[in-house]
Amino acid sequence: MTTGEPGDGPVERCLLVPLYVHPGADPAAWEATAANAASVAWVVFNPASGPGGAPQPEFIEAAALLSTAGVPLLGYVDTDYGRRSHHEVVADIERYQDWYRIGGVFLDQAAAATELLAHYRRLAVAARSLEAWQVVLNPGTHPDPGYAEFADVVVTFEGDAACHRRLLVPEWTMDFPERRFAHLVHGATPEDCAGIRESARRHRAGYCYATPGSGDNPWSVVMPELLLTAAPAAPAVRSGQGTA
Repeated sequence: MTTGEPGDGPVERCLLVPLYVHPGADPAAWEATAANAASVAWVVFNPASGPGGAPQPEFIEAAALLSTAGVPLLGYVDTDYGRRSHHEVVADIERYQDWYRIGGVFLDQAAAATELLAHYRRLAVAARSLEAWQVVLNPGTHPDPGYAEFADVVVTFEGDAACHRRLLVPEWTMDFPERRFAHLVHGATPEDCAGIRESARRHRAGYCYATPGSGDNPWSVVMPELLLTAAPAAPAVRSGQGTA
């Protein structure tokens, strides 16, 4: 059972933002995202390719900034295509809840094959039992349709803009509303970024994000639209010490 809404209309808050940049290094990225809360469905919150070994004061402040703006957080957890154990993944979710109070999880490097369905279904049940209600899986491709039956959202594309334009969508996606799928696009032109909502919908995805970033961490570059429409009065993320 998922918490997604029924229907197949456009998603108003459609941006799924993987904000993989340290708030002390680029506070403007966090401020811009908070200022655009009306368009942001979730931010993928990723202090250290996961929660890390201890809470970080700057990320505590950044989490508070987004939460105050009404932006839900998804804790980033690497599942290593099913190779990380159930215990390891659940331990990461528990740390996120203890330190940052997330609203859901972003299970990255998720498997796509039928034989690992049971493993990921158990992870979704465990996450929700820890009050991480929204479960987003990121195989980065169209997986076995069974994954869409228990996840709130499945990222069915992660890649560059040229590949996104050529994407073929399997027929089984028609059995689910568009709000059950998301696309993450990097290496995009300004035109690609501006048109990502419509482009994603043509490919059966209600949630989306596009950045001109490239390289090892393209998600460190914020979508231009967020920076252009950021309110100048957004509260700043401080670079000093906070309280854990």
